[in-house]
Amino acid sequence: MRVLDRWFEVATPEGRMNTFTARPGVGGPFPTVLFYMDAFGLREELYEMVRRLASAGYFVVAPNLYYRRTPHFATDSSPEGMARLFDMMGHLTNAGVTRDTGAVLDWLPSQADAIATRVGAVGYCMSGPFVIAAAAAFADSLACIAAIHGAKLVTDEADSPHRLASKLRCEVYVGCATNDKWAAPEVIAQLEDGLRQSGAPHQVEWYEGTQHGFVFPLRTGIYDAIAAERHWSRLHALFARHLLA
Repeated sequence: MRVLDRWFEVATPEGRMNTFTARPGVGGPFPTVLFYMDAFGLREELYEMVRRLASAGYFVVAPNLYYRRTPHFATDSSPEGMARLFDMMGHLTNAGVTRDTGAVLDWLPSQADAIATRVGAVGYCMSGPFVIAAAAAFADSLACIAAIHGAKLVTDEADSPHRLASKLRCEVYVGCATNDKWAAPEVIAQLEDGLRQSGAPHQVEWYEGTQHGFVFPLRTGIYDAIAAERHWSRLHALFARHLLA
């Protein structure tokens, strides 16, 4: 299916957040999927993932969560590049990204191509906590969420995802790599305990033999094509149940 993409600037309480969107080239309006980036930021690799999701019939919104510091972020895996990445990632908070999410939800009704009342979300890596925080804060707006190889899912903070999980009301899918220092089995067990307390439908799925970041095609030595395709099938099924029905 032909897909159209476009950049927008979404007004937030802290500035203007440049945001990449994609939707099918014909028809509409379409249910909305919020796409929360990983720590490496918005880049062509993610744009292709956004377009792929949009081709299934969604208006997909991928905000630049680093907008407070820069409209465009690029780095590499050198020690210097990774230090910059951790600095950028470190300034983000669940509360800040939740405010950004609220701004996107307020903006959606102005978009003729989007159905603002049927919204799902997916967060990758550093955004696993953000998508959980957003669903806890906007329980009446988000119909379903997915967190894929999330990091910092258990912290000492009051808004730790494992604590917020008990407040969730929508269906939740959590995809986990079996070799992931950012989300060890004991961490996922605490998150799953919170999900059970919520009473919301949820699934925690382990991807055997995979590493953190396995869904990203350009992660040399980490990308797992079979596991990545399984993650796509899970996302399509989740969003179809709640957004296309």
